[in-house]
Amino acid sequence: MKLKSAIVLTTGMAMSATMASAEAHMADSLTLVSWGGAYQASQVAAYAEPYMENNPGVEIVWDESSNEAVARLRAMNEAGNITWDLVDVVASDAIRLCDEGLAMEIDHDEVLAPAPDGTPASEDFGDLIVSDCFIPQIVYSTTFGYRTDVEEWNGRTPDDICDVFDLEAFPGQRSLERRPINNMEWALLCSGVAEEDVYDMLETEEGIQMAFDKLETIRDETVWWSAGADTPQLLADGEVVIGSTYNGRLFSVIEEQDQPVAMLWDAQVYDLDGWIIPEGLPEDRLARVLDFLYFATDTQRLGDQAAYISYGPARASSAPLVGDHAELGIAMAPHMPTDPANAERTFLYNYEWWADYRDDLDARFQAWLSQ
Repeated sequence: MKLKSAIVLTTGMAMSATMASAEAHMADSLTLVSWGGAYQASQVAAYAEPYMENNPGVEIVWDESSNEAVARLRAMNEAGNITWDLVDVVASDAIRLCDEGLAMEIDHDEVLAPAPDGTPASEDFGDLIVSDCFIPQIVYSTTFGYRTDVEEWNGRTPDDICDVFDLEAFPGQRSLERRPINNMEWALLCSGVAEEDVYDMLETEEGIQMAFDKLETIRDETVWWSAGADTPQLLADGEVVIGSTYNGRLFSVIEEQDQPVAMLWDAQVYDLDGWIIPEGLPEDRLARVLDFLYFATDTQRLGDQAAYISYGPARASSAPLVGDHAELGIAMAPHMPTDPANAERTFLYNYEWWADYRDDLDARFQAWLSQ
């Protein structure tokens, strides 16, 4: 089934004087930075390919370096050579980049399309606009997938986040992301810290050490991943029995690849993902970025994306458009992290806290890994 996208004309689009002047000439190429794998494939299908069909002279080049976005943009800014046009980042990184002046502040109602009923973009996205520089795309979660055919588990299946740390009941290799975010929170939860106290504890040396001590208990049985596609591949190959990654990547390995893998939704961590525009783009490149953004983040396009991956669209007006998978024909709503059956126990991620403490804890975490 192929989704059809309407041509969007931006000639009458309301912009600031600077942005309007940039419309005079638009670059004929875009370098988009994303995460690779199933998520990037959903972006290609839902709006990159339709945009190129509507603009046949435009080339879109993809770079899969979003996990390094902050460091790379800092280096580009220092060198005075911004080679990226539009960057997909998590919300906490958007806040950091905005605070450091590396991402461009925008007026969401001027730059983005209103909802079909005329609701301004700022209201349609609502509280998901966590920064003046952030253009939300999806709500996703980081959670765990596990093999359903592990003989040593004697028919048991993990149903609690702390089963990840239970090597006796659930032996085998794990996979965890090579960064402190989520790992530190899960470690504290499974050390007996109440959910509402997790971030207060992480501001103390005692809390940080407690998290590292808990992670140490499974360190020798853990593969550390950097790319979102790693855990699904490790699970599919049987190299790990349980591992964390993004829920949409797990949907792909479970439903699209039909692997013996299931979801552990307990203590899934909601997060936001979206675009930032690097500060300092030349006018012709900025004009092309704005034209693409207006199209790629409208109600229809974000609704279309949910037909390819199980992430919730960030626009309220896109939610009613979530239907069946574009190829499998299965209903997508039950696979969303926000579905009531999947959201019985979620952990609320603190974007601003991580924007403030990320650099310090990154250094501590990498030093711990290297010991």
